[in-house]
Amino acid sequence: MNYSTLLRASAAVLPPHFSQSPSENYAITGRNLSFCITTKQGERFSILRNCSIWIPSGQLWMLLGPNGCGKSTLLKVLAGLLNPTDGSVYVKKPKSFVFQNPDHQVVMPTVEADVAFGLGKYDLSREEVKYRVTKALDAVGMPEYLHRPVQTLSGGQKQRVAIAGALAEACKVLLLDELTTFLDENDQLGVIRAVKNSLASTGDVTALWVTHRLEELEHADGAVYMEDGKVVMEGDPSTIFKFIKDQQASYMDQINC
Repeated sequence: MNYSTLLRASAAVLPPHFSQSPSENYAITGRNLSFCITTKQGERFSILRNCSIWIPSGQLWMLLGPNGCGKSTLLKVLAGLLNPTDGSVYVKKPKSFVFQNPDHQVVMPTVEADVAFGLGKYDLSREEVKYRVTKALDAVGMPEYLHRPVQTLSGGQKQRVAIAGALAEACKVLLLDELTTFLDENDQLGVIRAVKNSLASTGDVTALWVTHRLEELEHADGAVYMEDGKVVMEGDPSTIFKFIKDQQASYMDQINC
């Protein structure tokens, strides 16, 4: 794909240039991020190529692109799970990374115990812990699941419990890695509603959601589109949706010629 064409097409929705210091208007900023690995043969392979990203505070943004484009790697760099080869990152704290597979994160026997798990590192009274857990479960639409065994939950319900755990810790940023990949339609909608309600109930939580589902764009405040390790477009979800659909149609026309 011709990147100069992509960049020209995206010029109308790209954000303005920002100052070098983090702005209070942005919960997530990544500047000129690169991430490389070295193969066993000693070859250097670039996964991220000079990526820059700005996510406004209090909003839900989607990060999408083809398989292997680097979107999950970028999310892990923003989360601090990977160190960039080059570039700088600013993410408001506390932050939480929610994994694609909830079984990697939801590990306690009951919902109450799992949501409260991260609070153990704070000096909180029992009353405060109970208040935070109850409020977090209410935000993700699961107040009646407080004493439910985790093993009885669906995949989508486990994802919502993981999000509730982050909210209980008063996380300012949620970094969400393809939460709906293995979920049925009902669970997909439940997780999306949980994230939206979480942002609405707190007012100061920001979420960046990696997805490959175009239909999820309708729930976003903004979107970032990647290809081949590069951020090539970001801005209004409807504009990016149309751009991607047009590119898909153009590709199908080419291979059917």
